[in-house]
Amino acid sequence: MAKFNYDQDFEHTDFRQHPDRYQVGKGEQGVLLVEPYKSEILPHWRFKTPDIARQSADTIYELFLSYKEQDDFVGMDMARKFLQMGFTRARRYANHKNGRKYDAEGNELPREEDPVKAESAAIFYEKYVLARNDPDYQRLKKAHQAKYG
Repeated sequence: MAKFNYDQDFEHTDFRQHPDRYQVGKGEQGVLLVEPYKSEILPHWRFKTPDIARQSADTIYELFLSYKEQDDFVGMDMARKFLQMGFTRARRYANHKNGRKYDAEGNELPREEDPVKAESAAIFYEKYVLARNDPDYQRLKKAHQAKYG
């Protein structure tokens, strides 16, 4: 896998019009850079409570399915990244009440399990796994990487 290129012109690139410029990257790389998808998905991304997380994850997964109907791999991958980010961020707050993993000196702070945020993380994780393991997503991902790197 090629190294993710953060130097490309994200501000002036419409990745729906130029899917050839999109890099899958690792994990959540580029999730807050790729337009118009960021603007379509970000307003729905919330995880404060399990009810909010469920509504958010369901809506983002519906967007994933909508992009899938359009054979829009970039949209599918961006929705997958937002679901993954919902899981990882909620998990961070489940482990660390203030969301900070390290103190000012760089020492890891002790974990304090927050069951509410842990439930929010589990909700996002379930939808993330559905998206990640979707056979059409897997097929389109392989094709995109074979064609564009």
